[in-house]
Amino acid sequence: MKKSVVIIGGGPAGLMAAEHLAGKGYTVTIHDAMPTVGRKFLLAGKSGLNITHAEDYARFVTRYGAANDRLHPVLDLMTPEAIRVWAADLGTETFVGSSGRVFPKVMKASPLLRAWLKRLEGLGVTILTRHRWTGFDGEALLFETPDGQKRVTADATLLALGGASWPKLGSDAAWVPLLEEEGVDITPLRPANCGFDCDFSEHFDTRFSGQPLKSVRATSAAGTIQGEFVISKGGIEGSLIYAHSAALRDTLDRDGHAELVLDLTPGRTTEKLSVDLARQDRKASFSTRLKKAANLDGVKIALLREVTPDANQLDAEALAHLIKALPLPVKRPRPIAEAISTAGGVAFDALDNHFMLKARPGTFVSGEMLDWEAPTGGYLLTACFATGIAAAEGIGRWLDAQIG
Repeated sequence: MKKSVVIIGGGPAGLMAAEHLAGKGYTVTIHDAMPTVGRKFLLAGKSGLNITHAEDYARFVTRYGAANDRLHPVLDLMTPEAIRVWAADLGTETFVGSSGRVFPKVMKASPLLRAWLKRLEGLGVTILTRHRWTGFDGEALLFETPDGQKRVTADATLLALGGASWPKLGSDAAWVPLLEEEGVDITPLRPANCGFDCDFSEHFDTRFSGQPLKSVRATSAAGTIQGEFVISKGGIEGSLIYAHSAALRDTLDRDGHAELVLDLTPGRTTEKLSVDLARQDRKASFSTRLKKAANLDGVKIALLREVTPDANQLDAEALAHLIKALPLPVKRPRPIAEAISTAGGVAFDALDNHFMLKARPGTFVSGEMLDWEAPTGGYLLTACFATGIAAAEGIGRWLDAQIG
């Protein structure tokens, strides 16, 4: 008789595990609380579905911070190149963008998800939606369903319930207390790849919220990175901010304060800028002098004034240094529900080497439930795929051992 596996969560990690296990001949059933599976996957596809990254693999595997050593052998199971081959087998050709990010040529997630679900159906995978996991009852799993509470047993279980970002799409972290009751060590969930509040003035908010700052170089403990970001209501967000978010968040947690140092004119030296500013007519308005000497647009000038209200009183040299190193204080990360992803989760020490919970033999964990984080750029999705396969292989080994 075939061994049965219940997978709880129909995101990328759960679906990839289901494909792997069903392909090995196990009976697989996916339970998901939402009306359909892959909702966050589809949301990511609205901006083109950055499925992985094409940078040198030796560099790729260093993108996971404290989890690098644990995830490196896992990523070997589903490398970026393997993901591109897998997508092509499902009829989705990919291309490498100018930044090295990999996207489907159709720039959508839905065709890939449809083909993937069709493959799973062909492999005999059963998908039960509107089935919310509510905990354990001895060796059984409890679910709230449209037909009332159900008690389900299986030979192995995989938890792939995601983190805590975008709870409306299903990742609501309701699993945290359920696992804590079982004695599982969980690192507190925190926002990752997120925006920050800066407590801007009402005038600045009203005038500039939604406007982008382009061609900016930003420095934090994460290093110096060039890109762009957007002024949001009361704060900042966008790709450049996400690249610094882990460093800013950790500095806030440690010191109670943090700042992002901005170079508003990355193409100019401080010396050249100082000379150009000194040449300006002091009778001209501050904005006019900055536009002519530094080519700053309205939002950059306004941000300069917001951070340093007396900037117009500075001499040319001091003003040049400020433009090249504007210290923007950040007050707090935006709420975790708004974040692209989360840090924290099930501690690796709570797992054996095959992603099985030490506290519950036969129960495995994958994806964003685990305590790791990564920047945007395809790294998040790649690790979700890879940990899904790693957990599936762990399940196979464990079930084989039970038979033996």
